[in-house]
Amino acid sequence: MKLTLEIWRQAGPTQEGKFETVQVDDAVEQMSILELLDHVNSGLVEAGKEPFAFASDCREGICGTCGLMVNGRPHGPGQNTPACQQRLTQVKDGDTLKIEPFRSAAYPVIKDMVVDRSALDHVMEQGGFVSINAGNAPDADHLTLNHETAEYALDHAACIGCGACVAACPNGAAHLFTGAKLVHLSLMPLGKHERGERARKMVDDLETNFGHCSLYGECADVCPAGVPLTAVGAVTRERARAAFRGKAD
Repeated sequence: MKLTLEIWRQAGPTQEGKFETVQVDDAVEQMSILELLDHVNSGLVEAGKEPFAFASDCREGICGTCGLMVNGRPHGPGQNTPACQQRLTQVKDGDTLKIEPFRSAAYPVIKDMVVDRSALDHVMEQGGFVSINAGNAPDADHLTLNHETAEYALDHAACIGCGACVAACPNGAAHLFTGAKLVHLSLMPLGKHERGERARKMVDDLETNFGHCSLYGECADVCPAGVPLTAVGAVTRERARAAFRGKAD
């Protein structure tokens, strides 16, 4: 399979970047987007040239590290699939692929396709924890949680923090990410007394560093974990609940 790749090259955060055209004549359908970049980089290294920088870790669709844009879509053409699991079966011989970093004001470019997504970490730092008194481990059945609630919480806890929702949103909003965390944590027996304060802090940080929700749902369409769009509503709901209850939980 022959492909034309336009890959983003940027030496550092303060340097200007540009697309660099690379011709690949021996791509195979079984390759993932990351494996395609590996193949390109191997050729560059053999030629004594600098490889393209991109982030990856588990390559199993779990960690969320492999975020990049393919033809303007976060992760690639496949719906709800991370870049490491996007195969070239969705690409035709002779196609052109434009590969670049996640585009958002909240994600400054570090180098090539590697971006700083620590703004998502800052949201979690504001309330993504539970304070408990240390002591002996409780009995397994001490804190009860029915099956339906547990499954609903897990649907939202599945968020891997890849940040594709922000890159997909025209306004650079992180409401799907933040809402998923708020729903998950609000349903857990531990930390319920921190629910209100958690919501206030996390939403304040969200609104400081990210844009407003576009209400179009692009975020859920690209989310590798399949977090439901209803998670966006938790941002407003949890903040309103916190405001109504004041300093209460």
